Amino acid sequence: MAMSEKEADIPSAPIHRIMKRAGAARVSEDAADELRKILENVGAMIAKEAFELAQYAGRRTVKKEDVERAAKTVLRNLPTG
Repeated sequence: MAMSEKEADIPSAPIHRIMKRAGAARVSEDAADELRKILENVGAMIAKEAFELAQYAGRRTVKKEDVERAAKTVLRNLPTG
């Protein structure tokens, strides 16, 4: 079942644009919803890791460098298939 627009943090239109920029001529709503779920989950993992890095450094503010390092860590550890 597709996630409603109100339940999602990322709107549908940008997901469709991303997929079209990647070369897709047409994108089904189910495909866009699946990519949106994946991006939201990965984004949440990166945000959590970035927050933990800021806390470890004794800061309450998450900085760009925290997000960059968190992204490298999370993306490196994602299962590949």
